[in-house]
Amino acid sequence: MPEAVTKPDLDALDRRLIVATQAGLPRVPRPYEVIGGQLGIAGDEVVARLRRMLDTGVIRRIGVVPNHYAIGYTANGMSVWDIDDARIDELGALVGALGFVTHCYRRPRRLPEWPYNLFAMVHSQCREEVAARVAEIAALLGDACRGHDILYSTAILKKTGLRIAG
Repeated sequence: MPEAVTKPDLDALDRRLIVATQAGLPRVPRPYEVIGGQLGIAGDEVVARLRRMLDTGVIRRIGVVPNHYAIGYTANGMSVWDIDDARIDELGALVGALGFVTHCYRRPRRLPEWPYNLFAMVHSQCREEVAARVAEIAALLGDACRGHDILYSTAILKKTGLRIAG
């Protein structure tokens, strides 16, 4: 029998806080104070409520989503890897820990056309540097890697998470 999922206790203010922050925080020195001012609460309470929602899993993360092109990283390559399934968790953790990999995750293969099961994003100012970083990953993976490729970005996509209506 599946384990019961407990619904976290969210009040109307929590919901308003989620709506107020889901498109991003204001780019000011004290963003939680600004959000608090919009909601009629102190910035410390904004932080405490967000922390509680993180701890209970209501929200998964608060993070920066940079525009890589705007900061000079115009060669953006998703490296894709055909990794021995018995070692993918171990090796994926190693790849994800590399300083030049911005995100790394496992995905199901779609055989016979798509043998790749590990994805690792590498950003750089030129394709040659992306290729050099991918070569570093290949050396790290060694014999556990049966093949790989690099898929370069051709457009900027708007990245957003789930949105709830205000």
